[in-house]
Amino acid sequence: MKITFTINGTERSVEVDGDTPLLWAIRDGLDLKGTKFGCGKAACGACTLHVDGQAVRSCSYPAKMAEGKVITTIEGLGGEALHPVQQAWKEEVVPQCGYCQPGFMMATAAMLEKIPNPTDEDIDNNIINVCRCGTYYRMRKAIHRAAAIASKAQ
Repeated sequence: MKITFTINGTERSVEVDGDTPLLWAIRDGLDLKGTKFGCGKAACGACTLHVDGQAVRSCSYPAKMAEGKVITTIEGLGGEALHPVQQAWKEEVVPQCGYCQPGFMMATAAMLEKIPNPTDEDIDNNIINVCRCGTYYRMRKAIHRAAAIASKAQ
């Protein structure tokens, strides 16, 4: 089935079985490799991207549900410049292995849209992705920094 959506600002189509996870439609069909496969069960969050502005675990999101929607992956998060989350991740030197970080950044960007100045409790309740390297402390610092960067930009 042909599925058409806007991804990172460009209308694109992929030819896949409608039940194929959006993750694979994007990685294999569009060759955008920033969104990662982790668990395949929507538990770890490595595959997080945005669909119509909402954080979605793309490993369990059927591609057919993306028809006509607006999708943002880590490649399109900042556009031409770094998004405040990407800038903060860089400044705080968050990644260790880095594999899960695109999913964390996408989850964080979605959270900051709803909660622009999160507390530690907000972060704990909303950023539930998994990092095997344990970079949670650096991520928390980066999330607070991203909130500050975003508020200065407004």
